[in-house]
Amino acid sequence: MDLAASMNLIAAKCFRKAKRVADRFHVQRLVCDAIQEIRIKHRWDAIDEDNNAFQNARKKGLTHKPSMLPNGDTKKQLLSRSRFALFKHHSKWTEKQRVRAEILFNLYPDLEEAYGYSTSLREIYQGKYQKQVGLLKLAQWENTVQKSGFKSFSTIARTFHTHYDSISNYFINRSSNASAESFNAKVKEFRRQFRGVTDITFFLFRLTKIYA
Repeated sequence: MDLAASMNLIAAKCFRKAKRVADRFHVQRLVCDAIQEIRIKHRWDAIDEDNNAFQNARKKGLTHKPSMLPNGDTKKQLLSRSRFALFKHHSKWTEKQRVRAEILFNLYPDLEEAYGYSTSLREIYQGKYQKQVGLLKLAQWENTVQKSGFKSFSTIARTFHTHYDSISNYFINRSSNASAESFNAKVKEFRRQFRGVTDITFFLFRLTKIYA
């Protein structure tokens, strides 16, 4: 399940003896969102910088030409086009993404540091640890990010502290709701094709015939 309090309450009431597992992808998404928050802040700064340079050039009667980075991007373009690369593990980057990330991290070391935290958390989840070992590694990760000084990561660390049991339960059977999320996406796409549903019974019948 996700980390919503309502979902936790439902699971506790309906499945009292079940071990609740916080889905790893929801946990990792929190970290990715924190990285994107830093990237977006830098992008707004780059936009302000470009606007100021344009206004100064216009006052002097000159034409403003934004400086180009080695890969042909401006700072604004670099920060915009780096979005998807920051979601991925560096081993899966294309050559263009690798070059762009190298330039990005040289200009913005804090983004490189935050991306490192995301990568290390991903590698913890990929490791085949027993629950106690996984719990220890998550605790070490939490301690590291708390010292980083990033406000968003400190919030994530507190979230880890609050949900330690359900998060570490992942390492018991490496349980994930990925299959359920995948099926949910198929249902949404099927519903979208017909511009919504009026006959629910017939809609469920068709879902059964196609996917059951």
